[in-house]
Amino acid sequence: MNWIKETVLPRFKAFVKRDEPEEILWVKCKSCLQMIFHKEFHESNNVCKACGYHDHLSAKERIEFIFDKDSIENISIPKLNTDPLKFKDKKKYSDRLQEAQNKTKLDDALLVCFGSINNIPLVIACFDFSFMAGSMGRQVGNGLILAAEEAIKRKCSLMVVPSSGGARMQEGIFSLMQMPRTTIAINRLKKAKLPYIVLLANPTTGGVTASFAMLGDIHIAEPGAIIGFAGRRVIEETVKDIRSGGFLLKTDADARATLKALKNDFSQS
Repeated sequence: MNWIKETVLPRFKAFVKRDEPEEILWVKCKSCLQMIFHKEFHESNNVCKACGYHDHLSAKERIEFIFDKDSIENISIPKLNTDPLKFKDKKKYSDRLQEAQNKTKLDDALLVCFGSINNIPLVIACFDFSFMAGSMGRQVGNGLILAAEEAIKRKCSLMVVPSSGGARMQEGIFSLMQMPRTTIAINRLKKAKLPYIVLLANPTTGGVTASFAMLGDIHIAEPGAIIGFAGRRVIEETVKDIRSGGFLLKTDADARATLKALKNDFSQS
């Protein structure tokens, strides 16, 4: 009887068992902890109706939300040698890339598309934070340059939606060089007298903020989005000060008061 229990029965159970993914019915808001019905949360584009918190959207979801239906044309970004420095920390960079590609079904952290909003043509370059924290390497830099060139060629506006932790450390100086490269591409767009719109998504930090993300003719930001060169943790570790009130400035008066407080801090140190 042992061979039936140990051999036949497990095989029979494996044969008849169906692996069906468990359906997610509820989502907990990361801000107010309200439980939201998954379908309702998705239909509101990942915005909590209780407190207005904007959760992350994938690049594909955001593009489909912005563009008119059936107007989206994908613009492919040429692939590069994935690991120019043969970089390795706890894992090989090539392995990290492969994991991110398998997880997101994207080649890299940027999608470039052409479409229309109310029949007005537009090129969009949209970051996906799920892909290695939306970090900017050579492929992302090439994608932004390609998006600017496409906007010039099609004589339409360019919208960039950054959501990034900054330059990709695994590509070293190659990633830092994307800052001047993308800045030059945006300057070409402006010389062509075409509008450049930046939709700042949460978070936008590092070398992305220090380059193309702050050069827009028009800037729009998600409510409560973290925008800055360095994240809160890095700032606190650098200045050795924990500001429990956060770093958000809501009015000009708030900004002046904060600058005055910082000036006093430096004068006393």
